[in-house]
Amino acid sequence: MHFDAEFYVAVGFAIFLAVLFWVGAHSKLTTLIDARINRIKHELAEAERLRVEAQSLLDSFESKRAEAETEAKAIIAQAKEEAELIAQEGRRRLDEFMARNVKQVEQKIAQAEAQATAEVRAAAADVAVMIAEGILSKGVGGHDFIAAGIDQIKTLGH
Repeated sequence: MHFDAEFYVAVGFAIFLAVLFWVGAHSKLTTLIDARINRIKHELAEAERLRVEAQSLLDSFESKRAEAETEAKAIIAQAKEEAELIAQEGRRRLDEFMARNVKQVEQKIAQAEAQATAEVRAAAADVAVMIAEGILSKGVGGHDFIAAGIDQIKTLGH
């Protein structure tokens, strides 16, 4: 029987495996693999815990954001109300101011009208007195009296 090199390699490998089995390498290998499995399981559990915690934080921030948006809308609505009230108050004050100014202007116009009427009456009275003086100084002449008065009024108007 002739044994070639491949046979010796196969026998050596079988002996090597038998020695490993006898020494307990398979149990050590199993222990290492189990330890690695346990470590990976622990890391997965930690990752799941962190994911749940992150989801919880996200939900918390989402609710806080929603609350902040609601609060901002309420603040905006209140600001609009206050602005409208301020605008109404401003319009009311402006209307009161304008009414007072219109009343003052109307009073000034009435005073000016009264003063102008008084001045016109005084001027008319002065003219009437001057005409009467002129007529009385010249004498009463009928038609000439009226024409002279009209002429005097014309000259006073210019």
